[in-house]
Amino acid sequence: MASAVELTSRLRALEGKLWTREYLMKIAEFDGATIAPENGAAARGDAMGALAGEHHELLTSADACALVAELEAAVAAGELSDPQAVAEVRTLARDQREARALPTEEVEAWSRLTCEADAVWHKAKNANDWASFEPYVDRIVETLKRHAGYMDPNRDPYDVWLDQYERGMDAAAYDRFFGAVRETVVPLVHAIGERGTQPEAPFLTAHVPDAAQRAMSFDLMKLVGLDLADTCLAFTEHPFSEGFAVGDARVATHIYEDNLLSNVYSVIHEAGHASYELGVNPAYARTCLEGGTSLGIHESQSRFFENTAGRSRAFMTPLLALLRRYAPEVYAGVSEDELYRAVNIAQPSLVRTEADELTYPLHIMIRYDIERMLFAGEATAKDIPALWAKFTKQYLGLDVPNDTLGCLQDTHWSGGSFGYFPTYALGSAYDAQYVPAMERAGIDLDAACAAGDLTPVRAWLRENIWQWGRGKDADELIQGACGAPFDATFYCDYLATKFSELYQL
Repeated sequence: MASAVELTSRLRALEGKLWTREYLMKIAEFDGATIAPENGAAARGDAMGALAGEHHELLTSADACALVAELEAAVAAGELSDPQAVAEVRTLARDQREARALPTEEVEAWSRLTCEADAVWHKAKNANDWASFEPYVDRIVETLKRHAGYMDPNRDPYDVWLDQYERGMDAAAYDRFFGAVRETVVPLVHAIGERGTQPEAPFLTAHVPDAAQRAMSFDLMKLVGLDLADTCLAFTEHPFSEGFAVGDARVATHIYEDNLLSNVYSVIHEAGHASYELGVNPAYARTCLEGGTSLGIHESQSRFFENTAGRSRAFMTPLLALLRRYAPEVYAGVSEDELYRAVNIAQPSLVRTEADELTYPLHIMIRYDIERMLFAGEATAKDIPALWAKFTKQYLGLDVPNDTLGCLQDTHWSGGSFGYFPTYALGSAYDAQYVPAMERAGIDLDAACAAGDLTPVRAWLRENIWQWGRGKDADELIQGACGAPFDATFYCDYLATKFSELYQL
């Protein structure tokens, strides 16, 4: 058997080749969603398909499989014991097993399909044209079912994808989670509608020019702790972020001149994602451990910055100072208490990304229910607009006026991300469990927010979550950070306490 040094060298060489192709695909994807011309979609799709094919061939080649087998044997024999290398072997072996289930031609075709679907979705959303996007949804779902069969023919296809985005989760686990959330959220929403008083906040829809918002966005990123030397800001239809490498994470936002706070919280949310990517142990650079471990943990970071910190009463002090600097004509006469009530208005709305903290999980339930029906064969893409209207009425009490504000509002399905949406709600629940753990560690979250200096908070997150990258799965991270397994009670109690106080219920 080769020495540990030689095996580790060969492992890192393979990881570097894989990382390079992942990096180039991320550049193409980010470019396509931000500044690329629409007529370039086909060429970009071909290039991304070729890169995806190369990546798949590298990962699943006979040489790579032999290397992973040799590495696993060395770990089992105790001859390779470095903790980082052991974690790399475990993670790469899992990636390889799952990739080997898919033929290379399927991987290439998938990349081309989703690239094309994303370009069609952008046009369809703007044109309120579900019919043009509909065929892609059916093709994507059928492809995902087929891929799930390759990966694990003994499991329900939807469970396969739920587990891909959050290890250990399946529909039964999400049913229990959403059941607990529903019992808390629905009565609160009804009580607010019946007995709560909504604040007067005309400044929420006041006009703030694009230029002012762009300039403010960079200061927002710095306010929550991002180093601008590590990131950039772009503009797109649907806000998102992407981690490219150690020292390189990108943020993209969408500016509405009559809704400044939409941009504010999009930037803070995406800055949370970027912070996670940038906080990974630098020793993991260009290895399979670089990046976030799961979508739920990733969303727990963005939701923590956006809601737990960013919508706290304490954070209104530095946030209002920033708003007054860039939009004094709007915010000079607004008090911190008025801003706090305004950014925490709980009222059903149509668009998920604009939803308040309380009603947000109801938006996720709409998508979860539809996805389950699609994968169960109980619905096809042509049924989605009607199902969307039905569930929106059922959960939020609202009528859907058009598909742009309904089933075309999210980009995720165009990229094939079925099973992704539930992690948004799960991430919010994870982050509620972080707060008492921080308090036990002696961190005063309110003091940090009020001072506009989240350094101690970021240090706790880096130590307990960020640094581990993909080296630990979600359940291990939660146990280690919080001293107990995940428990949705923390999230339900947080929502009940916060919104009962806000609306004096």
